[in-house]
Amino acid sequence: MSDDRQNKAFPVSWDQFHRDARALAWRLAAAGPFVGIVCITRGGLVPAAIVARELGIRLIESVCIASYHDYKSQGETEVIKPIAQVVLDAAGPGGQGLLVIDDLVDTGSTAKVVRAMLPNAHFATVYAKPAGRPIIDTFITEVSQDTWIYFPWDMGLSFQPPIRDGVA
Repeated sequence: MSDDRQNKAFPVSWDQFHRDARALAWRLAAAGPFVGIVCITRGGLVPAAIVARELGIRLIESVCIASYHDYKSQGETEVIKPIAQVVLDAAGPGGQGLLVIDDLVDTGSTAKVVRAMLPNAHFATVYAKPAGRPIIDTFITEVSQDTWIYFPWDMGLSFQPPIRDGVA
């Protein structure tokens, strides 16, 4: 991992992520109603579960796309599992009425792949970086492009040295 990412680390606790995902649901409540959710796996699974609960959405699907291959760099996007036809049939043309959820939009490469599949769906992420922000419709928190977000499912509990020691 580069020194820049270590200096621009943004660790997110389970509590903070839950609050941010609920804030996303609050913001999305006015954008609906939605017939279903398509979460982009794996990062979209947790926020999709929270949003689905908060908005009372029962039809939940995943589209499996790999773009981060080693937690250090974003590579080619690969669709591992497409969206089920039954979900596409429940939506309007181009995915109208579907809510697409992911944890983060970074460069936007994953969102562009899904946007091509569902051009009329509503795209929402918990966190957004400037390069990917124009591709999505709703987000909660923007971070700089050179910030690396550490999600709670990627971390264990450990001591963190004070910022004054030069370590983020």
